[in-house]
Amino acid sequence: MKSHRTELWFNLPARRAFLNITGEVEEAVRKSGVKEGLCLVNAMHISASVFINDDERGLHADFEKWLEKLAPEKPHDQYRHNETGEDNADAHLKRTLMGREVVVAITGGKLDFGPWEQIFYGEFDGRRDKRVLVKIIGE
Repeated sequence: MKSHRTELWFNLPARRAFLNITGEVEEAVRKSGVKEGLCLVNAMHISASVFINDDERGLHADFEKWLEKLAPEKPHDQYRHNETGEDNADAHLKRTLMGREVVVAITGGKLDFGPWEQIFYGEFDGRRDKRVLVKIIGE
């Protein structure tokens, strides 16, 4: 069995953003040489997310509106976590809602997606370096 590990690094200028990382993950699969296996894509920070969905701006705006409704950024004092001097409690909650990781099958050396599926990095407390782990195993 082959195993391949790579890290993707991001420093997004906005506090919140969605970034399509499908191409970077596909490149990691290509470099791995794995033809049949699994690809794990994992946000390594507790205020960021990795998820699969459609790459459609209206949907991304809906995510932003929905997440802000469920876990509004302000007022900061509504969250006990922010009593520690942080201002990112909402980012932790948004990450929990959107998820930590995805696993995608690899078939014939390619990510085995359904129609319209793409992999996204969700940033909820940006403006600093963060990483995503891509771990590929298989034959």
